[in-house]
Amino acid sequence: MKDFRRLKVWEKSHNLTLHLYQLTAAFPREELFGLTSQMLRYSASIGANIAEGCGRRSDPEMKRFLQIARGSASELEYHLLLAKDLQYLTVEEFTDLESKVFEIQRMLASLVERLQRSVLARS
Repeated sequence: MKDFRRLKVWEKSHNLTLHLYQLTAAFPREELFGLTSQMLRYSASIGANIAEGCGRRSDPEMKRFLQIARGSASELEYHLLLAKDLQYLTVEEFTDLESKVFEIQRMLASLVERLQRSVLARS
């Protein structure tokens, strides 16, 4: 892999993180080091792991970091649900964010599968 900025999945995860920074600014102050911090950490972790994987030398290493990014997306998915249930997010905000996370998860799964096929083809 090369420049992570050229990957659509990184771009989408980066934009999601920027959007979450805007939305969580309205969360209660007492959540600053709780739910807000967790949501931002997991969201940023998606893009960061994509970037780190791109900086590695092999497809198996890239695949590993993409799988970590998928795990972060799953954790973010739970925290979005929690924020909705606590009424920090509206149903509309939650639905929009959830669909973006699902899209990122699908894109990561597809990229992992493509890398796996590439590794198998070289074997």
